[in-house]
Amino acid sequence: MKVLLLGAGRSKRMKPITDKNFLNFLGKPLIEWQLELIKNAGLDEVVIVGGKHNLEKLVLCGKNLGIDVTVIEQKDLDAGMCGAVLAAKDKIGSEPVLIFSSNDVVEKSAFESVLTAFEAGEAEGYLLGKVVHTYFPGGYLEISEDGCIKNIVEKPEKGKEPSNLVNLVVHIHKDFAKLVSYLEKAKSDSDDLYEVALGNMINDGIKMKAVKYEGFWQPIKFPWHVNKVFKFLFENAEKTTSKSAQISKNAIIKGDVIIGENVKILEGATVNGPVYIGDGSVIATNALVRESNIGKNCVIGFSTEVARSFLGDDVWTHSNYIGDSVIGNNVSFGAGTVTGNLRLDEGEISVTGDNKKTPTGECKLGLITGDNVRVGINNSFMPGVKIGSDTFIGAGLVIAENIPAKSFVKGEVTLKITENKVDISKINRDEMKKKIK
Repeated sequence: MKVLLLGAGRSKRMKPITDKNFLNFLGKPLIEWQLELIKNAGLDEVVIVGGKHNLEKLVLCGKNLGIDVTVIEQKDLDAGMCGAVLAAKDKIGSEPVLIFSSNDVVEKSAFESVLTAFEAGEAEGYLLGKVVHTYFPGGYLEISEDGCIKNIVEKPEKGKEPSNLVNLVVHIHKDFAKLVSYLEKAKSDSDDLYEVALGNMINDGIKMKAVKYEGFWQPIKFPWHVNKVFKFLFENAEKTTSKSAQISKNAIIKGDVIIGENVKILEGATVNGPVYIGDGSVIATNALVRESNIGKNCVIGFSTEVARSFLGDDVWTHSNYIGDSVIGNNVSFGAGTVTGNLRLDEGEISVTGDNKKTPTGECKLGLITGDNVRVGINNSFMPGVKIGSDTFIGAGLVIAENIPAKSFVKGEVTLKITENKVDISKINRDEMKKKIK
């Protein structure tokens, strides 16, 4: 059976992150984690659908994994999932296919469940249904008593869900050509044509079964999903410390950690797991890193704290606080710069994008940056602010709004100078010392 891996999305909701497929978790891009998942499920033929923006990178994937990978281009990215599936029609033919979205992070048991159902059953299609216990704004499976799918209800009102099963894109179709024929005939002005085609197949009496799944699932749709995926991948990864790492006897290592080649952890540094530290990175004197992914060749400088954050490669800091943030590659922070991650009222943080505010469901969220950003000294970033790639931020600013890519940001500080009427030479420091004691 071939796997059709959908990776052509333009990551619009992830901006300023350019392509979530190539976010490096524990030193490997997300797309490679997904290919390893596919291989571990016993499948070794993969057709990846990409777009013009990431096709070259996708071609390089899978070469070292022992998987037969074919990469094809989806020409019309506005055609959504339907267009992605149709792009592969000449590569798969009438054989069975497992369709999987590259931005859905699941356990291996998700694949095992749907493959077991396919091998034991006689239905034409098998759709994975994630069991949810709270409302999720997605497509819900309406099922009959025998587990057959009667309908897919897209984003029903809260309290009116037809079941507790949310449709995940881990689907098996027995005859790919039959699916293609329905996709080519599907019509709608609003709904995704893939789901329209599935609905038409069900209405025509084509048997589709729901496969229940209660394991981990996290779609990466927004930047604030990144740290949840890091924790999941970390939990299931081997915890190792490279022999080439140099760790001071005066450093403190707590909990589970993964420490790469030639890492240096200096005197007085503290690392509280789960933490991944990529090859060649330095955790300097008195730095604190906790629950974070640190990419390769990073410098977590003197007296810096990094908490619950995802840092790409080549991130440099010095006396900073970076909390609940997602930082791109080749980013540096001047001394004294901090990220705010909590509203004064401790309420839910919303992020602005495409001229609208999106609630995050999080009460803690810091800075989100693209790649190639330089930040001057003593800046303060308000919660949920986004900084586009290739940007300079001057010194001594409070940044409370998103900054577009390729910007040079500087502010004006007005000094008020008046006559000093205090004789500094007569200030009694001895009296002050007594008060301090």
